[in-house]
Amino acid sequence: MEYRFLGKSGLKVSALSFGSWVTFGEQVDTDLAYEQMKTAYDAGVNFFDNAEGYEGGKSEEIMGDVIKKAGWKRSDLVLSTKIFWGGDGPNDTGLSFKHIKEGTEAALKRMKTDYVDLLFCHRPDMHTPIEETVWAMDQMIREGKALYWGTSEWSAEDLRIAYEVARREHLRPPLMEQPQYNMFHRERVEREYSKLYRDIGLGTTIWSPLASGLLTGKYNDSVPEGSRLDLEKYSWLRKILIETEEGRSKIEKVKKLAPFAKELGITMPQMALAWCLKNPNVSTVITGASTVKQVEQNMSAMDVVDKLDDEAMDKIESILDNKPGQEQDWRG
Repeated sequence: MEYRFLGKSGLKVSALSFGSWVTFGEQVDTDLAYEQMKTAYDAGVNFFDNAEGYEGGKSEEIMGDVIKKAGWKRSDLVLSTKIFWGGDGPNDTGLSFKHIKEGTEAALKRMKTDYVDLLFCHRPDMHTPIEETVWAMDQMIREGKALYWGTSEWSAEDLRIAYEVARREHLRPPLMEQPQYNMFHRERVEREYSKLYRDIGLGTTIWSPLASGLLTGKYNDSVPEGSRLDLEKYSWLRKILIETEEGRSKIEKVKKLAPFAKELGITMPQMALAWCLKNPNVSTVITGASTVKQVEQNMSAMDVVDKLDDEAMDKIESILDNKPGQEQDWRG
């Protein structure tokens, strides 16, 4: 396993990490979660990602049970949760000071830990001033409930505002962002945030590196029974990914990538994960799985990164044909 600094901090996270979205509490019970997390941990994973909104908190409970059962040293782990969707009450959603405090404290109880290393604002909240959210996140750190805070799917503009508020008020600024990033979703990570890596030292904990399974190739011909897109609650995702013209176009590209992956002697999931790992601005790639075998396959991506040399990356780029345009250099 490779360990990378999270942004400009001194904290190191495993280049491949493990997340519980969709699976824990839905497809995975505590016993299977234990086997999955142990497999990831034995492969060198130290970062485990969660959120209060995952299965209404059940995901956090399962992860907490697994860590207790495994008996791992807390100092060996980097744990996260994300705050935004905490319930149905009028103050159980969003990024108000009240919900950030109460949501964080409830998450810690479910995870059976005194603190999380990383605390994320799960989405931007247009109804709460950014100043209030920055003050609240800083307070969570002061109270010892979190060590670092960051955002998920925030715009570069809002991130910069949050950073400037923190600096002006002598508060802890956001350290990391958790954006979607994969071969088909590139604009935000590769272009929108490009100046933030340099200016504020932004780290990234990217999610959906396999584009919800699309880049594994398993949806090339049909939707396998029991897969994520076969679940009724994710019918909306199925429609977006494979039942639209854009989705069908992506599948055609996967069909072209698959023979090249075979030529390199690697699998499609390995190629997709290794491709994300090649980006120097990616601190860690969050993987998910519904089986132990999938965890093992995901972890093996570390072994094939070197196979994606410049020539291979150019070949992949020619198939994808979706590289975000760069800012115009008017000096020529």
